[in-house]
Amino acid sequence: MSVRLYLDTSVVSARVDDRLPERRQATVDFWGRLTEYEVAISELTLAEIQATADPALRQEMEASVRGFEVLPVGVESRRLAQEYVRRGVFSPATLDDGVHVAVAVLSRRHVLVSWNFRHLVNRRRRALINEVNILAGFPTIEIVAPPEV
Repeated sequence: MSVRLYLDTSVVSARVDDRLPERRQATVDFWGRLTEYEVAISELTLAEIQATADPALRQEMEASVRGFEVLPVGVESRRLAQEYVRRGVFSPATLDDGVHVAVAVLSRRHVLVSWNFRHLVNRRRRALINEVNILAGFPTIEIVAPPEV
């Protein structure tokens, strides 16, 4: 059984972002290993990509995720994301981060991959997320940056 990854938008955008060359290179290196995994994004990821103002960057990001499984953002995902907010894991302003996590959890992804250290890739947040997941009867999830995969 291969490892099932969920990529949030920060990973997709880092692949084309020249502002942090080391992060971009780490992301490009990670992309080169994606054939080893089952990779998915969500409808939210696509919506965030499509909201990119720069048409050239938007097209490059859209092309980079073509062929990935696209997971729906359904009622259950929104409900779990709201539970994360209710329990203080995320604020209402960061609800979309909760939606990314909920989609990954409910689709039984093993790992959520992100460059978002403030809201996702940190020990405290991961512990809180997994506490809510266990209480709700859902599996735990690893949340890591691309170099950790």
